[in-house]
Amino acid sequence: MGDDSEWMKLPIDQKCEHKLWKARLNGYEEALKLFQKIDDEKSPEWSKYLGLIKKFVTDSNAVAQLKGLEAALAYVENAHVAGKTTGEVASGVVNKVFNQPKARAKELGLDICLMYIEIEKGEAVQEELLKGLDNKNPKIIVACIETLRKALSEFGSKIISLKPIIKVLPKLFESREKAVRDEAKLLAVEIYRWIRDALRPPLQNINSVQLKELEEEWVKVSSVAPKQTRFLRSQQELKAKFEQQQAVGGDADGGGDDEEEAVPQVDAYELLEAVEILSKLPKDFYEKIEAKKWQERKEALEAVELLVKNPKLESGDYADLVKVLKKVVGKDTNVMLVALAAKCLAGLATGLRKKFGQYAGHVVPTILEKFKEKKPQVVQALQEAIDAIFLTTTLQNISEDVLAVMDNKNPTIKQQTSLFIARSFRHCTPSTLPKSLLKPFCAALLKHINDSAPEVRDAGFEALGTALKVAGEKAVNPFLADVDKLKLDRIKECAEKVELVYGKKTGGTAEKKEGKPITGKTPALSGAGGDKETKDAATKPGLLKKAPAVKSGGPPKKGKPAAAAGVGGAGAKGKKGPETKEIFESELSIEVCEEKAAAVLPASCIQQLDSGNWKERLACMEEFQKAVELMERSEMPCQALVRMLAKKPGWKETNFQVMQMKLHIVALIAQKGNFSKTSAQVVLDGLVDKVGDVKCGSNAKEAMTAIAEACQLPWTAEQVVAMAFSQKNPKNQSETLNWLSNAIKEFGFSGLNVKAFISNVKTALAATNPAVRTSAITLLGVMYLYMGPPLRMFFEDEKPALLSQIDAEFEKMQGQTAPTPTRGISRHSGGGGDDGEEEEQEDVGNDVVDLLPRTDIGDKITAELVSKIGDKNWKIRKEGLDEVTSIINDAKFIQPNIGELPAALKSRLNDSNKILVQQTLSILQQLATAMGPNIKQHVKNLGIPVITVLGDSKNNVRAAALATVNAWAEQTGMKEWLEGEDLAEELKKENPFLRQELLGWLAEKLPTLRSVPSDLLLCVPHLYSCLEDRNGDVRKKAQDALPFFMMHLGFEKMAKATSKLKPTSKDQVLAMLEKAKANMPAKPAPPAKASSRVVGGAAPAKFQPASALAEDSGSNTMESKPDPKKAKAGGTSSKAKGVQGKKVLSKPNLKEDDDKSGPIFIIVPNGKEQRMKDEKGLKVLKWNFTTPRDEYIEQLKTQMSSCVAKWLQDEMFHADFQHHNKALAVMIEHLESEKDGVISCLDLILKWLTLRFFDTNTSVLMKALEYLKLLFSLLSQEEYHLTENEASSFIPYLILKVGEPKDVIRKDVRAILNRMCLIYPASKMFTFIMEGTKSKNSKQRAECLEELGCLVESYGMNVCQPTPGKALKEMATHIGDRDNTVRNAALNTIVTVYNVHGDQVFKLIGNLSEKDMSMLEERIKRSAKRPSAAPVRQAEEKPQRTQNISANASMLRKGPAEDMSSKLKIMYRTYRIQNRNMGSHSETTHTVPREFQLDLDEIENDNGTVRCEMPALVQHKLDDIFEPVLIPEPKIRAVSPHFDDMHSNTASTINFVISQVASGDINTSIQALAQIDEVLRQEDKAEAMSGHIDQFLIATFMQLRLIYNTHMADEKLDKDEIVKLYSCIIGSMISLFQIESLAREASTGVLKDLMHGLITLMLDSRVEDIEEGEQVIRSVNLLVVKVLEKSDQTNILSALLVLLQDSLLATASSPKFSELVMKCLWRMVRLLPETINSINLDRILLDIHIFMKVFPKEKLKQCKSEFPIRTLKTLLHTLCKLKGPKILDHLTMIDNKNESELEAHLCRVMKHSMDQTGSKADKDTEKGASRTEEKASKAKVNDILAEIFKKIGSKENTKEGLAELYEYKKKYSDADIEPFLKNSSQFFQSYVERGLRLIETEREGKGRISASTGISPQMEGTCVPASTHTVSSSIGNTNGEEVGPSVYLERLKILRQRCGLDNAKQEDRPPLTSLLSKPALPTVASSTDMLHSKLSQLRESREQYQHLDLDSNQTHSSGIGTTLASPSSAAANIDDLKKRLERIKSSRK
Repeated sequence: MGDDSEWMKLPIDQKCEHKLWKARLNGYEEALKLFQKIDDEKSPEWSKYLGLIKKFVTDSNAVAQLKGLEAALAYVENAHVAGKTTGEVASGVVNKVFNQPKARAKELGLDICLMYIEIEKGEAVQEELLKGLDNKNPKIIVACIETLRKALSEFGSKIISLKPIIKVLPKLFESREKAVRDEAKLLAVEIYRWIRDALRPPLQNINSVQLKELEEEWVKVSSVAPKQTRFLRSQQELKAKFEQQQAVGGDADGGGDDEEEAVPQVDAYELLEAVEILSKLPKDFYEKIEAKKWQERKEALEAVELLVKNPKLESGDYADLVKVLKKVVGKDTNVMLVALAAKCLAGLATGLRKKFGQYAGHVVPTILEKFKEKKPQVVQALQEAIDAIFLTTTLQNISEDVLAVMDNKNPTIKQQTSLFIARSFRHCTPSTLPKSLLKPFCAALLKHINDSAPEVRDAGFEALGTALKVAGEKAVNPFLADVDKLKLDRIKECAEKVELVYGKKTGGTAEKKEGKPITGKTPALSGAGGDKETKDAATKPGLLKKAPAVKSGGPPKKGKPAAAAGVGGAGAKGKKGPETKEIFESELSIEVCEEKAAAVLPASCIQQLDSGNWKERLACMEEFQKAVELMERSEMPCQALVRMLAKKPGWKETNFQVMQMKLHIVALIAQKGNFSKTSAQVVLDGLVDKVGDVKCGSNAKEAMTAIAEACQLPWTAEQVVAMAFSQKNPKNQSETLNWLSNAIKEFGFSGLNVKAFISNVKTALAATNPAVRTSAITLLGVMYLYMGPPLRMFFEDEKPALLSQIDAEFEKMQGQTAPTPTRGISRHSGGGGDDGEEEEQEDVGNDVVDLLPRTDIGDKITAELVSKIGDKNWKIRKEGLDEVTSIINDAKFIQPNIGELPAALKSRLNDSNKILVQQTLSILQQLATAMGPNIKQHVKNLGIPVITVLGDSKNNVRAAALATVNAWAEQTGMKEWLEGEDLAEELKKENPFLRQELLGWLAEKLPTLRSVPSDLLLCVPHLYSCLEDRNGDVRKKAQDALPFFMMHLGFEKMAKATSKLKPTSKDQVLAMLEKAKANMPAKPAPPAKASSRVVGGAAPAKFQPASALAEDSGSNTMESKPDPKKAKAGGTSSKAKGVQGKKVLSKPNLKEDDDKSGPIFIIVPNGKEQRMKDEKGLKVLKWNFTTPRDEYIEQLKTQMSSCVAKWLQDEMFHADFQHHNKALAVMIEHLESEKDGVISCLDLILKWLTLRFFDTNTSVLMKALEYLKLLFSLLSQEEYHLTENEASSFIPYLILKVGEPKDVIRKDVRAILNRMCLIYPASKMFTFIMEGTKSKNSKQRAECLEELGCLVESYGMNVCQPTPGKALKEMATHIGDRDNTVRNAALNTIVTVYNVHGDQVFKLIGNLSEKDMSMLEERIKRSAKRPSAAPVRQAEEKPQRTQNISANASMLRKGPAEDMSSKLKIMYRTYRIQNRNMGSHSETTHTVPREFQLDLDEIENDNGTVRCEMPALVQHKLDDIFEPVLIPEPKIRAVSPHFDDMHSNTASTINFVISQVASGDINTSIQALAQIDEVLRQEDKAEAMSGHIDQFLIATFMQLRLIYNTHMADEKLDKDEIVKLYSCIIGSMISLFQIESLAREASTGVLKDLMHGLITLMLDSRVEDIEEGEQVIRSVNLLVVKVLEKSDQTNILSALLVLLQDSLLATASSPKFSELVMKCLWRMVRLLPETINSINLDRILLDIHIFMKVFPKEKLKQCKSEFPIRTLKTLLHTLCKLKGPKILDHLTMIDNKNESELEAHLCRVMKHSMDQTGSKADKDTEKGASRTEEKASKAKVNDILAEIFKKIGSKENTKEGLAELYEYKKKYSDADIEPFLKNSSQFFQSYVERGLRLIETEREGKGRISASTGISPQMEGTCVPASTHTVSSSIGNTNGEEVGPSVYLERLKILRQRCGLDNAKQEDRPPLTSLLSKPALPTVASSTDMLHSKLSQLRESREQYQHLDLDSNQTHSSGIGTTLASPSSAAANIDDLKKRLERIKSSRK
C-alpha cells in the first residue's frame, strides 16, 4: 500500500484528477464534504474546480462516478460559478450517466440537470437533453424524456420551453423501442396538463391508435390548473408565498394570483412549424383563376384551399394571392366558388395571423358587400372568413370599412354586418374598444335598431348588448341617451346573454394576465355596478396610449347624486361631459301648464302676467321671483313656469325692467329646478333674441349660462348658435358668439360639436358686420386653446386677409393654457377633475381629425395609374407618381380607401432609380398628413417597407425615409409599428445604415411611450447583435437605445435574453445592460397629459409631438414648482417620476420654492485664483482625461459645493439626463442676472459642461451648446478674457464635439468656436484646433481643418502657430487622408491660405507627394483666384489711406457695423470658396458666412497689447472728437432738376451705389438697386452704366448668394423683406437686359456666375414656400430668357458650356440644376439661326473641345440621364447645319486638333448631312424667305406704321420715330396701333407710351419734366433718404472726364447751403474725391480677373488723390473700391490695423 500514501498527501483537487480510481473516489468524498462546508457562494475555492466537474460526472469507474455525481450536485447547488459548467456537465450526464445500469446514477444525473435549471440554466440543459433524444442508445433517450417530464412537472411551462419538445414528440412516438414510446406518452400527458388543447394540432398526424390512447389519458387529467412546485433562484419570494399558502391550507384561489399566470396560455399556433406555400401554388394558378370555365377556376381554388389548410404559414408576399381571391369573392358569378374563395381567405388569415393584417383592409369591404348572398353555405363561409380576418387586425383598422357598409340599403348586409360587429366586440376589451370607436359604431347601430327589418333590429340589439357588456355602461350609456326604455331593456337583456371570449377563458376571478397588451379582461360579472368596478380596475395597468379609457386610476367615481338611478344608471360620463341625470319631459299643453303654475304661484301673479300696465307686470314678476326662490327643487314645475313667462307678451315685452326680471327668473328656474331640454326650448329663442339688447343682454347671457349648466353646454350651445344665425340681427349674432367664448372657458370643451360651430363660425366670418367677424375670431381663439393647430385646417381656404387675422388671434393664444372648467362640474364630484380633463383632451384631439371633410380618392386610383407606376420605363413611372402627388394635393384630406395604391407604391420603394424612391417617400409623407390617423391600417404594408429604405446607401434617401416614418408615426402613434415581428425582421438585416437609423429612431420614440406591445421583446436579440456590430455607429446607436428598451421591458427580461449569446458576448452585453440600468429614464407618467396642459400651452396632448411630452414633464417641472396651484395638477407626480422613483418628495412644495429663491452662483472672493493655484501645485487632479473617471466628477462636485446652490448642484450631478436639462434651463435663466457669479465660477461651469459632452443624450448636448452660445456672447460683452486654465480644460473637449455625426451639433460647436475668438486669442485657439486634426474621427478632422482655414482667412497668417511653416506642413499631411471629406477640407484650407498669402504657400508647405501636390494645384486652379501681387506692397499702401479714412469711417459705423467694402470683399470670397464646390446649392450648411466677423481682427490682435499699454483706448471719447462732423438732419428741399447739369464724376458715384447692392443689410441693398434701376430706365442716363456692368452683376449675384445662404436660413427675418429684395434684384436686372448695348458688356465669367445664381434661385424650394415665392420664380424665368437673348451670344454660350461642365462634375449638384442649364443651351440652339453670324465660333468650339475632353463620349454615356450627350450633339449638329463645311475652319484655337474628339465628330456630321440631301439647309432658308415675303405683302396697308415702329425700335432713330408716331396719331386719331404694340414686350409698350407723353408735354410747353418721373415701381414703396437722392440724380453726367477736387469743394458748399448748414471750418475737412475714372471695357474671362483690373485703376486714382477724404455717404465707397477689387487681401493684414490704431492714438494725444 506504499503508493496509497503517495496520493493521500495530495490536495483535494489533484486527487480528483488522479489516475487511480481510489484516489479519485477519496478526492470526490473530500470534495463533497468541502462543498457542503463552504458558506460563501462566491468563495475563490469554487473556481479551482470549474474545469473538474465534468470529470466528476464522466468518471470511468462506476463507484467513483457515483460519488462524483454527489459531489457535482453539491457543487452546482452551492457554487456561484457553477453556471459556467452547464453545457459540458449536462452533456456528460446525458452521454455517460444516463446509460449507466445503476438507478442511483441516473437519479443523481437527473437531479443535477434539475439543479442546473434551478440556477437559471434551463435553456442550456434543455438543449443537451434534446440532443440526447437523437442518441442511438434507447436508455439515454428514455432518461432524457424522463428528465424533461420531471422538469416540466416541477418548473412548469414558463421555464421549460415547450415548442422544441413538441417538435420532436411525433418522432418519439414512431420509435421502435416500446420504452421510448411509453415515456413519450407520459411526457405528452404532462405537456397536456400545462397547455391543454394546444397540444392537439401538432400531434394530429401520429398513429391513430396512439392518438386514441393519448386521448383516453388526457381525459383523466384533472381540470385544476397545474402549478409550479419548484422555483428558480430568482423566484425565491414566489416560493415563500407558495409555501405560506400551502401552510394555510392550500386555498386554490387564495393569494395565488401570481401562479395564475401559468394558466393555459400556450398557443398551439406557437408550437407549429410554419409552412411555405407560395412556391407550391400550381404554376398556372393565376391563369386558371381568371379562366372562363368555372371548373378551371374551381380547380385553382381547390389547390389553394389544400395549401392553406396548413395551420401555420410562412410569412411572405401574399398580396397577389389575396387580390385574386378577393376578386373571386367580389365578382365571381358562381356562388360555390365565392364560398370556396372565402374559405381560402379564412385559411390564409388563420395561418398567417397578424401577418395577414396588412391585407385585411382590402378584403373586409368586399366580404361585407357579398353578404347580400342568401345561400347559407356562402354566408357561413363568408362569416368564417371575416371572423378569421378580424383576428389578424384590430377593430380600429377596419372600422372605416365596416361603418361604410352599415348604411347599405340591403337588409341582409346590414344584419350580417351588425352580427359581425357583435362577434368582433366579444374579442375586445375596454381598452381595445375606446370611446372614439364606440361613438361611430353606436351611432350606426342605433339606426339599425330602428330599422324596419326585424332581423336587422335583432342584430343591432345583439351588437349593442355586446358593446355594453365589454365596455361597461359607463362608457356606452352616453351614446344611448336617446333610446327609449323598451329598447334599452332589450339591449341590457342581450348584454346579459353575451359570453365574452376573455370572460370564458379566464374563469371567474382572473383579472390579471402578464405581458399581454390585453390587460383588462372583463370578468363575466353581471350587473352594472360590478361591471363598472372591474372595468376601472382592469384598465388601471397603463394600457396603450390609444385607449382613452386609461385614466390615471383613481377610485371609481361614486358620489353621484342618488337620483341618478334612472336611465343613466351608472352615472355615465361620456362625450357630453358630466352626463348628469338627463331629464326627459314630454311637452305639456298650455292648459296643463296653467294648472301646474297655479298650484305654485299666487293667483294675483298669474292674472297680472298679461296686464296692459307695465307696473302691474313688474309687480307680478317680483312675486313670481319670490315664489321661485322659495320653491323646493322637487316640486318646481319648470316647464309650466317658463311657459307662463313666455305667455303673451312673452319675449315681446316692451318694458326693459320687466324684461330684465323675466330673464333673471329664467336663470333662477334653471339653477334651482330640474330643468329639462324641453323647458329650455321654450325660452332659448327669446333669450337669443334679447342677447344683443343693451339693457337686457347681460341678464339673457346669465340665463343662457344657467340653462347650459342644467342641460349641458354642448346641447345648449348648438341650439343657441343655430337660433342666432337663423335670424338677421348682427348684434345678437356677435353677442351670442361672445357668450359662447366665455361659456367654453367656464364649462370646458368636452363634448362640444365642433363641426356644427365651425360652419356657423364660417358664416360669421363672412358677415358684413365687423362686430360679428371679430366675435367669431375671438371664439376661434378660445377654441384654439382646446383644439390646437388642427383647428386651422378648417379655415385654410378663407381669404388671406381673414386668415392672417385668425392667425394673429391664434398667435396670441400660443403658450396660454386652457382654463380649468369652473362650471358644469359640480355634478360629478370627487376625483373627477383630472379625469375629465384627460378624457377631454383625447376627445377633442380625435374629434378635430374626424371632422375634417375627407375626399374619397379611391376612384382616381385607376388600374391605368397603377400600371403606370409599375411601368418598365422610369419616365412613365415618374409620371404615375406625379399624378398621385397631384391627386393627393388636390384632395388635401382623404379617406383611407386608396385602392391598389399601397402595393404600387410599395414596389417603388425599392426602385432602382433613387429619385423615384425619394418621390415615393414624399408621396407617402403627403399621404400620412392627408389621411390622418386612418393611415394606421397601412403601417404593415407601407410603413414597414419605408423602414427598409432606411438602409439605403444614399444619405438623402435615408433622410427622406426617416422624415416619412416620422410623419407616419405622428399620425399613427407607435403601437402599430411595434406590434408583430416586422421591426425585429428589419433589425435582423445586417445593413449598418438600416440598423443605425432604425435604432436612432427607436431611441427617439421609445422614451415618449407609456407602454409598448410585448413584441418589442423580439427586437432584443437583434439589438444585442447590433451592440457588437462591426460598424461603430451601429454600436453607438444600439448603446443609446438600450436604456429605452430597458425602460419598457425591464432589466430582468433584457438580462434573460442574453442567455442565448456566446459567453464572451454575454459578459459584454450584461456590462452594457448594467450601465444602461443606471441611465434608464423613468416612464412618462400619466399626468404628463394634465401637466402638458399646464405647461405646453394649448395644443392638446394628441397634437404635441410625442417627444415634447416627455420633454415637458422633465424640463418644465422646474417652472411648475413655484406655482403651487399648477403643481397640484401635474407638478408633484411628474417630479416624483423624474427622480427615477428613488426619492419621493417628502417636503411640501412650498418649502422647496423657498430654497430656490436665492442666487444660484455664490461669489467666493479669490475662489477661482485659489483653484488655479491648487491645480498648478498638483494639489488636485489636472482636468485632463479621455473619458471622465469618477474621481474627476467627485472633485468637481467638491469644488462646486462652496459656490453653487445646493439644489442646483443636485440637479447637475443627478443620474437622470432630464435633470441636467433642468439645470441648464435654470442656468440660462440666471445668466443675465448673475453675470458676476457666472464669471467667478466660470472654470467650474466649463468643466461641468465638458462632462456633459461625454453624455450620450442629444437633448442635453443641444441645451449645453445653447447655453455656451449665450455664455460666450455675454463674456464678450463683458470684455472678459478666458484664462489659460479655463481654456485648456474646456476647448479640447469642445473640439471633440465638432466631430459629432449630427449636423446641428457641429454647426453649433463651430458657432461657439467663432464666438470664443472674441474672448481668447485666435492664435491660441489655433493650437487647440490643430490638436483636433489629429483625432481618429474623420468628421472631426475635416471640421477642424475647415475651422483653421476660417481662422487664417479672418486673422491672416500671423494666427498660425508655432510658425506658419510648421502649421501648413501639418495641414498638408491631411491631403493624403483616407477620408474624402478630410482631403477636401485640407485642400480648401490650403487654398484659403494661398488666397491670403500667395505663392509663398508652396515654400512653406515643403515637399508633398506627387499625387497630393497635383491635387492641390488642381484645386488652386479651380478656385480661380490669383493672389494679389506682392503682399508687401499692400502693407505699404494701406497705412497712407488709413489716417484719413479711419476717423470718418468710425464715425459712420453705427455701432459695430463694418465698412460696406469689407463686407463685399468677404462675401465675394465666401461666394468663391463655395463656388469651388460648384453647383452645390445644398452647400448652405458648410460655410459659416463670415460677413459678420470683420472687426474681430482689431479686437483679436490688438486687445491683448492695447489693453495693457493704453486702457483709455477703449473709452468712447472718440465720438466726442467727431461730433461736430455728424451732419444734422438736413432741412432739404426737393433736388432741382438742374442739379444734373452740375459736373459730377459719375463713375465714382456708380461704383459706390453698386458696392451697396451687395450689402448684408437688406434695406441698403434695396435702395441701391432702386437707384440703379432708375438710371437704367432713363434712356439718356442708362449709358452711364456702361463699363460697370460686370461690376454690377458681380454685386448682384453675390447678393443672391447671400440671400440664399444667410437670409433665407435666418428664422428671424421677415420673408416679405426677402421677396422685396428678390423683386428689386430681378427688376433691375430685367431693366439692364432690356438694353442690348449694356447687356453685351457682360463677360463670360460673370455670366456663368450669374446664371449659376439664377438657376440656384429657381430651384430653391424654400422660395416656393413663401407666399409670393411662385411670382419670384416666374420673374426669374423671364429674366433668364432675357439674359439668353440679349447678352453677347458668344459669352453666354461659352458661359453655359462651362457651367454645364462644372455642374456635371460636381457631386453635390442636383440633376435638376444640370437639366436647367441644358434647357438654356437648347434655347440658345434655337436662337442660333439668327445669331450665328455674330458668334465667335472659334471660341465656342474651343469650349466644346474642352468639354469633350473632360467628358469623352464614353463618360457622357454613363451619365444617369441622356440629356447631356443629346444637348451636345444637337448643338454641334445645328452649328454644322448652319455653317456647312466651313465649320472646320474655325478650329484655330484648339492646340492639338488631332487629339480632339470634336474634329472627328464634326466630320462625321458633315458627311452624314451631305449624303442625305444635296444641301437641305439651303432649301430651308429659301422656304423661310418666301414665307416672310408673303406676310409682308399682307401688311402693306400698315406700311407707314411699320416703318415708324422700326425707327422707334432702332437705337439711333428712336426719338425721330416717336415724334413721327406722335404726328401720325394726331393726324389719324382713329389709327389702330394696337397690333404693333401687342406683340412687343411690356417694357417696349410702356416706353412708347411714356415717349408720347413726354413729347406731348414738351409740345404744349410745360417745360422739362422733373427727374423723378422715371422712378421705378419698387422705389415707391421705399423711402430713400435725401442725401442718397443727391447721389442718384448726379449720375446724369456721362462725359466721364476727370474733375479736379476744387469742383467738388464748390459743389459741397452749394449742398451745405441748401441743407441749411454753415460753411465754416471747411478748411480742416478735406474735399471729396472721385474713386474710379471710367475704365475701358475689359475683355475679361472671369469676374475675379476683372476685379484685378479694377484694382490697378483704383490704385492709380488713389495715388493721385492720396491726401483727400470723403464726405458722409461716400465714405463707404472708398472702402468699396479697394476691397471690391482685392478679394485676395481679405484677411486685412493685422499689421496695418495695428498701425491704424497707432495713428488714432497719436492723433488723440
